[in-house]
Amino acid sequence: MAQMTIVKALNEALRDSMDSDPKVLVMGEDVGKLGGVFRVTDGLQKDFGEDRVIDTPLAESGIVGTAVGLALRGYRPVVEIQFDGFVFPAYDQIVTQLAKMHARSLGKVKLPVVVRIPFAGGIGAVEHHSESPETLFAHVAGLKCVSPSNPADAYWMLRQAIAGDDPVIFFEPKRRYWDKGEVHKDGVPQDLHRARVAREGTDLTLAAYGPMVKVCLEAAEAAAGEGRSLEVVDLRTLSPVDFDTLQKSVEKTRRLVVVHEAPVFLGTGAEIAARITERCFYHLEAPVLRVGGFHAPYPPSRLEEEYLPGLDRVLDSVDRALAF
Repeated sequence: MAQMTIVKALNEALRDSMDSDPKVLVMGEDVGKLGGVFRVTDGLQKDFGEDRVIDTPLAESGIVGTAVGLALRGYRPVVEIQFDGFVFPAYDQIVTQLAKMHARSLGKVKLPVVVRIPFAGGIGAVEHHSESPETLFAHVAGLKCVSPSNPADAYWMLRQAIAGDDPVIFFEPKRRYWDKGEVHKDGVPQDLHRARVAREGTDLTLAAYGPMVKVCLEAAEAAAGEGRSLEVVDLRTLSPVDFDTLQKSVEKTRRLVVVHEAPVFLGTGAEIAARITERCFYHLEAPVLRVGGFHAPYPPSRLEEEYLPGLDRVLDSVDRALAF
């Protein structure tokens, strides 16, 4: 057991995966000598060499396309997209090749590629550096999409994603990179696609993933001071969504608020609200509410605190749900 930041946990996951399987490669812009913009790959090229930790040109489509070819030859590439807004040149490769090759080959071909994407806002960055594109990928059949919220999940979920045979889009909450937590490297990991009840409660369920889990835990703590008991479910995976765990929670609390940084319009919360309404119609005592970003381009850094859903907006929705 050790205390680690999310950055360190991801670095350890890459290192341990490369140690255990010589077919695991790391590719991306500045991942080698620099160790990545956020230093997630720090020291890996020094220890594993330039043949396994590869500094690529500034060409996301080429990076993912090369990873597809390497996977066809038996390798397990881990691709880093430097910032969320940089992924779109590679969207064609991800959607038309990476997501579809297994089905196109009738199951004969596997593409075990992990695409790591630092995503969402909160770091005061410039344009194209604070996007939340997760729904664009979760909508695509053939891709698995996951997002850890703490160091333990960052370590184990990345290890599991790399070891699996499916393409995984791995969304890393960049404003949580320096949050610390305990990591049990000799423990037994939770199923990659299973949600986690991060806090028990009885009056209402808050469901979130990635960077917003911490905000929901803070909201639950604040609500406890007013005598309200909020349950927090960390979804962990966006495709597939673990609706069973969420349904069990909602059947107990009878209210649900879904929270994410991405715009509310057609966001992940819309699908969750629809499914939980279908599954829990006779248990719900209030409509499923959603909290998220606005349907607008991500603003300049001075305005991002106005855009990002924070404690007040979450608690306002909690008040609305409990008022029914």
